[in-house]
Amino acid sequence: MTPTLAAAWKDLDDLARTERGLSLRELFANDTARFSRFSCRVGGLLFDYSKQRISEASLAHLLRLAEAAEVSDWRERLFAGEAINTSEDRAALHFALRRRGAEPLFVRGVDVMPEIRATQTRLREFSDAVRSGRWRGYSGEPIRAIVNLGIGGSDLGPRMLTTALRAIGHPTLAVHYVANVDSADLAPLLETLDPRTTLFIVASKTFTTLETLTNAVTAREWLIANAGDSSDGPERTAQALARQFVAVTARSDTAISFGIAPDMIFPFSDWVGGRFSLWSSIGLPLVLAIGMDAFEQLLAGAAAMDKHFRTAPARENLPLLMALVGVWNSSVLGASAYAVVPYSQSLALLPDYLQQLEMESNGKSIGRDGQPLQRPAAPAIFGGAGTNAQHAWFQLLHQGGRLLPVDFVAIVESDYPLPGHHERLLASCFAQSEALAFGEPEADPAYRRCPGNQPSSTFVLPRLDPYHLGALLAAYEHKTFVQGVLWGINSFDQWGVELGKHLAQRLLPAIESNTPLATRCDTSTAGLIAHCRAVRERHL
Repeated sequence: MTPTLAAAWKDLDDLARTERGLSLRELFANDTARFSRFSCRVGGLLFDYSKQRISEASLAHLLRLAEAAEVSDWRERLFAGEAINTSEDRAALHFALRRRGAEPLFVRGVDVMPEIRATQTRLREFSDAVRSGRWRGYSGEPIRAIVNLGIGGSDLGPRMLTTALRAIGHPTLAVHYVANVDSADLAPLLETLDPRTTLFIVASKTFTTLETLTNAVTAREWLIANAGDSSDGPERTAQALARQFVAVTARSDTAISFGIAPDMIFPFSDWVGGRFSLWSSIGLPLVLAIGMDAFEQLLAGAAAMDKHFRTAPARENLPLLMALVGVWNSSVLGASAYAVVPYSQSLALLPDYLQQLEMESNGKSIGRDGQPLQRPAAPAIFGGAGTNAQHAWFQLLHQGGRLLPVDFVAIVESDYPLPGHHERLLASCFAQSEALAFGEPEADPAYRRCPGNQPSSTFVLPRLDPYHLGALLAAYEHKTFVQGVLWGINSFDQWGVELGKHLAQRLLPAIESNTPLATRCDTSTAGLIAHCRAVRERHL
């Protein structure tokens, strides 16, 4: 950490001590223009952070922190395609996937845009064929069900958006997602599907992910068993695999070895991080659900936010302000968690998506310089759809005595308009942010008192459409990147996840059979494996 950056952090800590007694009641009472000065609009998206415990002084100090951390320089390195993922020596070019126009973007001397455009053309052609019914399965019938087999970034983004945009989804195509290696995720679904009309998408960057490949093998066996149940079985089996199995991967060679036809492979590059990959061919199930035109609107909204993030002044830069508010809450005021509450049932999976985006990116304690961080980085994220959440765990927010900031997301126009519903939804959202901010500290008796002063931000989208969702998700991506820069960490690797994968592969032979462990492990793990073996043997 440079002396300038260390001094900026110290100034924030000193200011926090002097402002500790500030309340949101006081901040609003002393500033009738607070909403207009502590809110930001980008296109149709409003970001209101006036209910955060932020003063003009603390915001000025936070902006100086961003300068000291050289956020603008890191931003330009990101958009220039430099290998800012230092531990893997890769660029982080997810923004290129939604780039508009013909301007080239070079990575190690190669323009990546022609490959991106070619893949997008293939996505359009294939999705149009499936959605129109022209693409047929092995028996000559049109596809009626899509099953995406992926996990993590190959599941969460497309799954969340397929749910969010189901109001514009294809009327006769059912899009399903299977992520868990637990057979309870896949088996009940297979029982409902017709093998003649089901298309499987195997989504895995490396095409070696244990959960995804286990599910893919089972799905392949299910399809082969059903397609081969006739006199021309071998021919129909080959046709089924060629027509009803698709791969989305950065390793085409491994997908071909699995048995997927080369022309059924949709590639993406290794500079697309998993949790940033929904904009790539990983979005294929979403494209099949909503169509390529709508998917391109999603890309356009994200591209507009990319441009805003790169060019807007700091005091008006929405992703930068999001990042600074989050750092103030977690790294200065000490909030160890924050909640994401979309007041939209269609966005119920948004907290799950953001959990991976932020906690896998910034859930680290070692900096880019290899040294331990001086303060905790990413807070834990939890959440759920309003109004359900307010009848479940909001009690803790109001009277639990913990600092737990909230991001509210509200939609002005309902995607499923029914008389009287949406007005009550919006009233509940805004009432909760008001109650958290101001509370009822003088209520009598004492058990009715709500202290308030619980910070929150509110995002307001005009409608739940692909364009504004693209802008919102890109804003959260850039927030995550900026916070990584401020904390001094690499937001684009995930070595903790890799460790778990490695250990699972090591233990698997001993769990599958009585094979001794290849290497010694702790007595607890050995005892758990032995217990499972004994239970199985008793039931044989």
